[in-house]
Amino acid sequence: MERIAVFPGSFDPLTKGHESIVKRAIPLFDKIIISIGINAGKNAMFDIDQRKSWIKNTFIDDSTIEVATYTGLTIDFCKAQNAHFILRGLRSNADFTYENGIAQMNKSLITNIETVFLVTEPEFSHISSTIVRDIIRNNGNVEQFLPNAVTL
Repeated sequence: MERIAVFPGSFDPLTKGHESIVKRAIPLFDKIIISIGINAGKNAMFDIDQRKSWIKNTFIDDSTIEVATYTGLTIDFCKAQNAHFILRGLRSNADFTYENGIAQMNKSLITNIETVFLVTEPEFSHISSTIVRDIIRNNGNVEQFLPNAVTL
């Protein structure tokens, strides 16, 4: 069985924290599908094509990384991709509490999909896309929080 993981998120924008989680997960899986969830109820700051481009360019040298978009439940997307793992990064106890609840619900819905948590490296634990977007809205410099391929 090929070890396929889905790393879901909005990636609005992709941050160094996201990049770090994926790079550290590469040895664990045969393929990682970085999956941009499309939520009609949310207004993204950056359009889907821009986010896909940033992700592709960030991981351009790794053939095990794919980029996709999806709507609906993450576990349904995993099933369609034959992925048996959901990759998630944890920055804090609050992230664990939130992500654990989702992982438990997913496990109740589809028992053969496991959620794998990687703890964020300390130097990236303060970075969130939400805060980065707020800095951007207020004309602040976010370059230090973004991978080199993410240019604004």
